[in-house]
Parts: sequence; C-alpha cells; structure tokens
Amino acid sequence: MEISKNKIYERDMPMGLDIALAKNQRASDYFYSLAEETQRNIIDNTYGIGSKEEMQVYVDSLVSNSTIPPLRGAQM
Repeated sequence: MEISKNKIYERDMPMGLDIALAKNQRASDYFYSLAEETQRNIIDNTYGIGSKEEMQVYVDSLVSNSTIPPLRGAQM
C-alpha cells in the first residue's frame, strides 16, 4: 500500500532520516501514517543524531516492540 508523503514534503525531511526510512518499510509506513505534528516531532528528534548507524537504530525503534522514542518536550 502506497502511503502519501504529502504531510511532510521531501525538502523538509533530513536526508539521513529519509534514507533510514527507505531501509525499513514498516517504519516508513508508520511514519507517513502519523499526523504532521508527530512527524515533525520525530524529525526534530533526529537533529542530535550523529551517525547513519544511530539514525537507523532510531528509525527501527519507531516500530520495534511498539516502543516509540520519546518526543521532544514530552514529559515522562
């Protein structure tokens, strides 16, 4: 099933996140099914990631064991 990427335009997507999502179809489908605000929060969380390996771990965690990384500003 093709999911529209119209919520977040590709020019708004950090290249490393886009590449990592391309390597994990489940995470990509999940990301593009989210509300735009949630997508932007996930994008904001990527700015501190320093390597492509860390980015892949972050993206994979979006769908692994239903554990979603905490969003910036979210209270635990």
